[in-house]
Amino acid sequence: MSGITGSKLNIRGSGLVAKLGTDGQILTSTGAGTQAAFEDAAAGISWQAVETGSTMTAVAGNGYPIDTSSNACTITLPSSASLGDQIIFTDYARNWGTNGIVIDSNGLNYQGDDDTFDVEYSTDGQSVNIVYSGATYGWIPIEDDTIAMHRALCSEGIFGFGNTGSATGVTNLVSNAGVVASDVAGVGTARYSLAACEYGGDKGIFAYGTTGSIVSMSNLVTNAGVVGSDVTGVGTARSGPAACEFGGDKGIFGFGTTGSVVGMTNLVSNAGVVATDVAAVGTARKNLAACEYGGDKGIFGYGDPYPGSIAATTNLVSNAGVVASDQAATTGTAREKLAACSYGEDKGIFGFGGTDAGALSITNLVSNAGVVATDTAGVGAARKQLAACEYDGDKAIFGFGNTGSVTGVTNLVSNAGVVASDVAAVGTAREILAACSFN
Repeated sequence: MSGITGSKLNIRGSGLVAKLGTDGQILTSTGAGTQAAFEDAAAGISWQAVETGSTMTAVAGNGYPIDTSSNACTITLPSSASLGDQIIFTDYARNWGTNGIVIDSNGLNYQGDDDTFDVEYSTDGQSVNIVYSGATYGWIPIEDDTIAMHRALCSEGIFGFGNTGSATGVTNLVSNAGVVASDVAGVGTARYSLAACEYGGDKGIFAYGTTGSIVSMSNLVTNAGVVGSDVTGVGTARSGPAACEFGGDKGIFGFGTTGSVVGMTNLVSNAGVVATDVAAVGTARKNLAACEYGGDKGIFGYGDPYPGSIAATTNLVSNAGVVASDQAATTGTAREKLAACSYGEDKGIFGFGGTDAGALSITNLVSNAGVVATDTAGVGAARKQLAACEYDGDKAIFGFGNTGSVTGVTNLVSNAGVVASDVAAVGTAREILAACSFN
């Protein structure tokens, strides 16, 4: 690393100044900053090709993007090092929270500990910048921060599949102005009562549903809105689930019915791979909805816990995809067969749906802290079995459904969460479809 030439090194950054001794010990420090960073820390670093293996050997002076989408990675450091040697590791696919890295210091100390200690990093988006400080403290991380995800604001959307009286696979793209396009011929198995969400920051996935028989399959959507062919299912086949994005680039499908209601979930990686079942948390139910909030978290809400009365129950999803137990306080009219999506970049909205008394036209806003608000009087045709997605990065659209007969009308949602009046139908009228955004 450039600038290390004497027995002491000054560290400056974010208002903090420190002096580092020959063996890496901080001698003095001043300032109120929260992070110390070496000046010109990355100068002269030679960045290498993306590393995907389960093991690798690092070389001083190099930077390594580590992709752990498929496996964890054990990194062996050089067996000898000189004062000022530097290596950088970064979470290429933002997946260290699932598959982390383990650093083997190969006989040298790491932060003063010998190499009998495991050194693990397991936070999505993390970067680790290490420098060799001498024999006593060995390798020390001068930066090991999580790099915030720059969330891709999806500008377009897609409605897909559904029931017209029979199952269909047609899709309709939504422009960044909220304009719904005419039908695109279906790709993949025609079905209904499925769910969809974003993944990878700019792509989407449709999954599960019924053709008359419940299925476990998915169809990926590219960042150009092209629907892929069927992918063999993972997880329990079911209909009536819900799905949303979490963590900025991953997804989660949850709940539904296999003939009886279930509460299990299935995570979707940032590569669009659906994981096996995760044990249920919260009240099992079907015909619920889900959306993102807070920029990186999600919420499942409402639904039918048959047998029993329809619910206003909600369950928050952390930015690691962990589903919380039922929220003690429920808000808004209990209902099922509604839709939900995010708006305003960090908030959400549940809308429409039905009760035993019929279809509704009400909405409930979700704050960026995951708090569901009381009912807002509806605008637009009361209906159920519709879908919703984001468009233009911070706006939303509800579309299609059943008003007593299938419809194709849509309602735009502003970036303040205000629902607009009906827009005349474009595309095949249908119900029990799904929708997601893409970039």
